[in-house]
Amino acid sequence: MQWTSILAIYCLVWVMSAFIMLPLGIRTHDELGEEKTAGQADSAPANFRPGRVAVRATILAALLTSLFVANYIYGWVVVDDLNFVTPVLTVESSGN
Repeated sequence: MQWTSILAIYCLVWVMSAFIMLPLGIRTHDELGEEKTAGQADSAPANFRPGRVAVRATILAALLTSLFVANYIYGWVVVDDLNFVTPVLTVESSGN
């Protein structure tokens, strides 16, 4: 696998990881007991930290991408393993 392919996969996985990490650890003003400003939505986050989200997404993306590349190299799960629609035909010996 070329390094550019690994980089492209990492970028895609990083964006997915960032979206997964966005809601983790977020609290509203009501949950933290802070005062809201006029016109503020009740669900607006009070402690949003994009740097923390980026660090968590980077760690998760690195882990998932390394698992993907290792699977590509060692072939733990191949396309035939993911065929859930048609049954796998096995050849049985007749003993003759």
